[in-house]
Amino acid sequence: MDLAEVLLTIFLVLVLVVSLLSNLLVLLCFVYSTELRKQVPGIFLVNLSLCNLLLTVLNMPSTLLGILKNQQPFGDCICKAVGFLETFLTSNAMLSMAALSIDKWIAVVFPLSYTSKMRYKDAVIMVGYSWIHSLTFPMVSLFLSWIDYSNIYASCTLHLKEESERRKYTVFTIVFHAASFMLSLVILCFTYLKVLKVARFHCRRIDIITMQTLVLLVDIHPSVKQRCLSEQKRRRQRATKKISIFIGSFVVCFAPYIITRLIELIPFMTINYTWGIVSKCLTYSKAASDPFVYSLLRQQYKKVLLNIVNKISKRDLYPSSGYNSSLDTENDYCLHRAN
Repeated sequence: MDLAEVLLTIFLVLVLVVSLLSNLLVLLCFVYSTELRKQVPGIFLVNLSLCNLLLTVLNMPSTLLGILKNQQPFGDCICKAVGFLETFLTSNAMLSMAALSIDKWIAVVFPLSYTSKMRYKDAVIMVGYSWIHSLTFPMVSLFLSWIDYSNIYASCTLHLKEESERRKYTVFTIVFHAASFMLSLVILCFTYLKVLKVARFHCRRIDIITMQTLVLLVDIHPSVKQRCLSEQKRRRQRATKKISIFIGSFVVCFAPYIITRLIELIPFMTINYTWGIVSKCLTYSKAASDPFVYSLLRQQYKKVLLNIVNKISKRDLYPSSGYNSSLDTENDYCLHRAN
């Protein structure tokens, strides 16, 4: 193994460990917390965590062995099953992120009618659609024998063996990525930009009230006034930062691999082996980052994890005065959602 392969192996192992632990923590929070289970977005988060967890347990070790052995690690039957699952799980995870963005959009843009527009039944229907949608393409590729081991990506995935089928395979690949990656990206951009617009509007209203208050309080200390102005700036940046993370992590992790797969369709183009592995590892890194982007960094999940630690260690981590729930609303001040 050369240096690049060693570094990629270490990176993939780290991604595997982080993804395994973080997604298990998300599922543990839902099992432990009744409050989280009552929230409609929890259905999408559980589906996303399950997809990421299965991808971590089944597909990442397969790619890791492919890098170490520099050949197909399993027999044909297992390879086809692993490739089938990878196509299904990745597409399902993308659609789950799109569903979460739709939920956020409805909660922020239509807060008064959220409970009627986004019910548990509606969320279950959306998850059911994502499963049917995600199963369609791997079933077609399996039927047409387009799942095999690819040396470029060191994994069992969509792969063309017969040049005579290149035209059909090209059409299938373009439609598959358009119906999974591009569809999810369009939904993410549309919904989150709408959310950002509403968030900025609310922030502007808060800024106007703050400035009017500062004008009335003529004797206010300059340091206090400066802190108020700094808080205004942080509020404006907070919403933009969150939306950038949601959309940016999706693009950074998935776009290089999708673009590489599309370039691969051009007959005279050859994909570099190292770049193929790098792009594949980036898609896996999304499974490791999702729990932090959508769940574990939120104060509500931190509270649940602390309660779990409290139960295990049998220590009272919270004082009798109670937990300050205002911390939950502080982080999402400009992105109110109805749960």
